[in-house]
Amino acid sequence: MLWLYLHFPHLLLDHIRRSSENESALVIVEGSGQNVIQACPAARDLGVTAGMRLKTAVSLVQNLDIIRADQQQEARILEDQALWLYRYAAHIVLVPPNGLLAEIGSLQRLYGGLPAVWQTVEEVLHERQLTAWPGIGHTPLAARLIARNGKGACTSDKGHILHTLGQMPLLAAEFDGRTSTRLQRLGLNTLGEVFSLPPTEMARRLSPETLAYIQKIQGSRPDPKAPWQPPHYFRQQADFVQEIERSQGLLFPLQRILSELEKDLCWRQQDTDSLLLVLRHRHAEPTRLHIRTSGPEHRAEAFLNLTSLRFEQQPLQAPVISLRLTVKRFLGRETPGGQDLLGESQDLNEAWHTLMSRLQARLGDNALKQLAPQADHRPERAWSASEVRRTSRATATTANPLPRRPLWLLRGPQPLTETPKTWFTGPERISGGWWDGQRVHRDYYIAQLNNGQLAWVFRDVRDGWFIHGWFG
Repeated sequence: MLWLYLHFPHLLLDHIRRSSENESALVIVEGSGQNVIQACPAARDLGVTAGMRLKTAVSLVQNLDIIRADQQQEARILEDQALWLYRYAAHIVLVPPNGLLAEIGSLQRLYGGLPAVWQTVEEVLHERQLTAWPGIGHTPLAARLIARNGKGACTSDKGHILHTLGQMPLLAAEFDGRTSTRLQRLGLNTLGEVFSLPPTEMARRLSPETLAYIQKIQGSRPDPKAPWQPPHYFRQQADFVQEIERSQGLLFPLQRILSELEKDLCWRQQDTDSLLLVLRHRHAEPTRLHIRTSGPEHRAEAFLNLTSLRFEQQPLQAPVISLRLTVKRFLGRETPGGQDLLGESQDLNEAWHTLMSRLQARLGDNALKQLAPQADHRPERAWSASEVRRTSRATATTANPLPRRPLWLLRGPQPLTETPKTWFTGPERISGGWWDGQRVHRDYYIAQLNNGQLAWVFRDVRDGWFIHGWFG
């Protein structure tokens, strides 16, 4: 097998900077808040380095932004990286707090060789603005050591990999201090010298744990890795160094997250019609915004437009320190076809849903009504108005054999005060309503009046002639 290990030396720092347009000096400090563990390029240019005391860093940079490392946050960010890597490799292993392992031996034929796999990963890392040190090895531990020491190369040659490992000093091989001291007392200084020990001598001189570790590096002892499975939902979060006071400031990080959502939906070959946006505040309860579309959707631009309209209707109640987008409802994707009247969409159903979603976002969910047929022959009772339903693509129907109906039905029949000029169709008898006490017994005609209007008229057997609607 062949493994690729990605070591992210400052994953939290990259995550914070991707969500902000501000490029001021920023550092990540350890949990105690005393020492710097990650520094951005702007901070490093001013003399701040990893391992420096925070007091010293503050004295070098007057307006230094500081973020405290958090294990739960780092675990969530690492899982975000595993999600995109899973689109390219099926066997993924999370190595907290800053490593990902992927089996790539089976991918070489799919991508056209190891260089193509390597290039694909590098391109995605560049696109996502992530710093990662890659390493390739025939065992998970070999790939990990090569990556963490920055010795990665695009090669599967076992001799080259063993030579790279053999040159590593004992501390770079990640032995603990006690084991390193013990090995040095035996006159060993590099991992290659440890490898050269005969197996019997190695077993006699080293502890069982150290022996097992070395054998896992070499591949002489099994080192199975359970594959990571992606969650059945989409969730990403943006954390801010400085509080966002205006909703427009949220659109930049939200656009990036929605682009990730679009890629995720395309990879799943699914759509969604429901997004949950949670805005966290420092001194107030989180704001929860449910963004809904009138039908299946996957385009980041459409989601961003709806969210922007929602922000206009609902201003921020307090400054925002982070936002999280969650999608748990997924819908099957259907094949698009056709164009709208403006030629802007290849999907008529998609154009309809986009229009309904925008109107609902601006006017409110209950502002629009949808007409639906009712099982009643009486024209005034043959329809009803209800909330707009979220439906999938309408299925094709055969030609409607029913008689013509007017586009404009009057609120109630009006008396016909003149004799029509021309009669076209009729009579069409409609009789019903005996079951609810409002019986009708009418003969309907399509007629043209003297002024040229085309009317839907009927003769009531008791009350005479009436106009019930107008044709366009």
